[in-house]
Amino acid sequence: MKPKIIAYKALPDDVLAYLREHADVVTLDDAATASPDTLAAALKDADGAIGASVKVTPAMLEGAARLKALSTISVGFDQFDVDDLTRRGILLAHTPDVLTESTADTVFALILASARRVVELADWVRAGQWTKSVGEAQFGVEVQGKTLGIVGLGRIGGALARRAALGFNMRVLYTNRSPNEAAERAYGAKRVELAALLRESDFVCLQVPLTPETRHLIGAAELKTMKPGAILINASRGPTVDEAALIDALRDGTILGAGLDVFEREPLPADSPLLHMKNVVALPHIGSATGETRHAMARCAAENLVAALAGTLSRNIVNREVLDRR
Repeated sequence: MKPKIIAYKALPDDVLAYLREHADVVTLDDAATASPDTLAAALKDADGAIGASVKVTPAMLEGAARLKALSTISVGFDQFDVDDLTRRGILLAHTPDVLTESTADTVFALILASARRVVELADWVRAGQWTKSVGEAQFGVEVQGKTLGIVGLGRIGGALARRAALGFNMRVLYTNRSPNEAAERAYGAKRVELAALLRESDFVCLQVPLTPETRHLIGAAELKTMKPGAILINASRGPTVDEAALIDALRDGTILGAGLDVFEREPLPADSPLLHMKNVVALPHIGSATGETRHAMARCAAENLVAALAGTLSRNIVNREVLDRR
């Protein structure tokens, strides 16, 4: 008898076909997925589930006695209570690696767009304000040869360091729970404390997961530590930055600007002050949003789930303790 899988996000046809080779698949449409009760009811007689962008709470798993594995189509897993899943013996898998390069591209796009005021000046041209040669009022800042501070030098941070050091001759500083010796050898990256990174960096990029320790990692005090000409880049998780403090810092000129792909509330509310600030580049959480990468993520998540239900998954596991207890 095939296991039963709930797909709570639309999947490419070939990925859905792959899942159906190995399991009975029930797909939920957007309206059903938007209702926690509907998803919870679907999970009650499921062996596994695959999806993204939906908060799966412990209450939604009550009565889901058959559930053995969840597979998220993302590298981040803050939509889940991992400790609760572990207590229930439910394995959680995610999709690192496949999105590394596309996300690093997005981060560097934010660096360049913020430094050279690409969005602001494109709008200026479109509004018909380009009537003579540009002057100091339209100048940006250099990226080449500047100091890049990366908070969290994991896979994406390492790919960013490669772009910065080899492509733009940038000095790379980083903070991390442990040394990244490969990045130090290859890119000259230097591990420092957060305070030193904030003081010395021209661009500060956050590449950390959202955890209780990283929530509001960057607040008013940290922003005041940064250079007045520095630019903050966040393409990790919105709540790693105290958004109210960031708005104040941008208004007051505490820092020069920000490039943001993530926010405390998503989608970004239409009345957010960030939308009216010329020194902010705001993107709709597109870090890995290329057709190639999103397809690879869906395929990876599907393979993770099939292997997890078969008892053969050995990689991309968030809570490996579940395997240790089986």
